[in-house]
Amino acid sequence: MGDDGIDGREPFSAAGGPYGALVLHGLSGTPGSVRGLGMALAGAGLAVEGPLLPGHGTSVEDLAAVGWPEWTAAAEAAYADLAARCARVVVAGLSMGGTLACWLASRHPVAGLVCVNPIVEPPAPSFLEILRDLLAGGNTMLPSIGGDVAKGDEREPAYDRLPVATLLSLMEALGGLEGDLGRITAPLLLFTSRRDHVVPPSSSDHLAERVAGPVERITLEDSYHVATLDHDGPMIERRAAEFAGAVALG
Repeated sequence: MGDDGIDGREPFSAAGGPYGALVLHGLSGTPGSVRGLGMALAGAGLAVEGPLLPGHGTSVEDLAAVGWPEWTAAAEAAYADLAARCARVVVAGLSMGGTLACWLASRHPVAGLVCVNPIVEPPAPSFLEILRDLLAGGNTMLPSIGGDVAKGDEREPAYDRLPVATLLSLMEALGGLEGDLGRITAPLLLFTSRRDHVVPPSSSDHLAERVAGPVERITLEDSYHVATLDHDGPMIERRAAEFAGAVALG
């Protein structure tokens, strides 16, 4: 999948057969956080795309200038490119990448959906007010949400700060996504870390309870939020590759 010159900030791709997979990274992260998952899907014979989402991989100021509309547009374009050359497409995502994967699956006939600790549960109105009050008071940055990994020698390629406006854009979008979850009919493979310091496991419960398609759930006992880089990463890759191969063949 690419050459050794590709680092965590850059998109990745891999040629494959008649089936495709779109792999989406999380908020403030990069394709490096899901590259192993993408490589596993490519190993299963799928043509894989792992785009760098707008505002990521450059500077935190670039991230502050974008939000949900730009990310959905990028995800839509990447999906359309794969769908134009692949008979069936699986969509996978980590954290906010899972949010975008769900958004795509509610709008397109994806073959399957793989989510790792996705953000889908709408926040309490009080949390939105806190974010708006921070912005009104001139507080534009929060501490980083990246790097929640139990494996001591692993590091997520992510920004060291998170723009308040960017987080607010995502949180506000969850309310709109809520009504679309019931339109997801594709099979869902859902990985949830029991100990997640970024997204509560209840977000996975929320998703599983609302989609219309079949759900297979796997609880991760030995990983934190960025589970694709954590102790359970190899198992996630193996199970996702088996799942994608099965649903792509239909």
